[in-house]
Amino acid sequence: MELKHIQGLTADGQLYINDDMGTIEAMVPPGQYNTAHAPALLELENGDMLCAWFAGSFEGSKDISIVCARLPKGKTAWEEPVKVSCDSERSEQNPSLFMGPDKAIWLIYTAQLDRVEGKDNMQFTSIIRCQKSFDNGHTWSDAEVLFSREGSFCRQPIQVLENGRWIFGNWMCTDSKLGLTGDPTVLQISDDEGKTWRAVEMPNSYGRVHANIVELEKGHLVSFMRSRFADNIYSSESFDNGDTWSEPVATVLPNNNSSISALKLESGRIAIAYNPTSTPVPTEGIAAWPGLRCPVAVALSEDGGKTWPMIRLMERGEGFIGDENTTNNKQYEYPYLMQSKDGKLHLAFAYKNRIGVKYMSFTEQDVMGSKRETVGLYNPTSGETR
Repeated sequence: MELKHIQGLTADGQLYINDDMGTIEAMVPPGQYNTAHAPALLELENGDMLCAWFAGSFEGSKDISIVCARLPKGKTAWEEPVKVSCDSERSEQNPSLFMGPDKAIWLIYTAQLDRVEGKDNMQFTSIIRCQKSFDNGHTWSDAEVLFSREGSFCRQPIQVLENGRWIFGNWMCTDSKLGLTGDPTVLQISDDEGKTWRAVEMPNSYGRVHANIVELEKGHLVSFMRSRFADNIYSSESFDNGDTWSEPVATVLPNNNSSISALKLESGRIAIAYNPTSTPVPTEGIAAWPGLRCPVAVALSEDGGKTWPMIRLMERGEGFIGDENTTNNKQYEYPYLMQSKDGKLHLAFAYKNRIGVKYMSFTEQDVMGSKRETVGLYNPTSGETR
């Protein structure tokens, strides 16, 4: 397909080549909705790409629903989003997309009660639901409850391990006066392809959420997590296919109490998409919301997540750093990163204070740097960009 060389996103979903970054980019059409948040991506067997997110007036309100847009294979523009979920009394959020063994697309998301005056949010009322499509996302089944325990929340898709086990990262939201600080990570495990599940709680994981499960080698898993305390990305390991987990420890990568996205690439490297910022003075046990959700970076590790020598800013926003970050940048948040069958990387995130979803496509080499382009590489130690 032939793409235009233009600068700037348009709300019609048109793909274009960003000559400055060397990436393919688009703004997925926002449709009739005021906000767009928490996108997820899935490549279909026919080569189409789906992008799902939650849309409506404001996060937590009962008019928030899951919508889904399509980028048909070989086309140069994303199609308009279609509303999928339809509960008029609950806020439906945080979709993930998973291709099941029955060739059905599983759309999994949270559903919490509407806002109540005096409550900051109602996430502690959430349950997890699932809708399926057997025709590549053109039509969807009615919603079914996947996990009925109140407070159940999710963000990342189900992962299938080498031994066939399914593992699904959840966390339990509590009605905490300290702002969701009591949330432990819970791993949902199924050995019969989702027919039954059992829960494994990660020890001492309060405030470590959004578990991204990566299988380093057979039976050896690592989970990368968001921190409610806005200090660092945390990691935990399992050596028995997720039956037991170590206590989470901080990585060198900063975290701003916002979502991250991690996966193992075909090369064997681990990739994480995240905002490389944190609160200036984090306090253990106290949730922090610094609002530093710019820029968006992708980091690569060659040793299972112990070190991250290659980091590139893929979205630089308005370009302000340091004390000017919060006041002068828009928010670019909740990245989702995936690798397609052809090896390319695909990144989606909420764009410019959630006015829409930005989509990007690039290569692993683009993150590593090449003779053609090294602009935008980020040093996490000095905080400088070159």
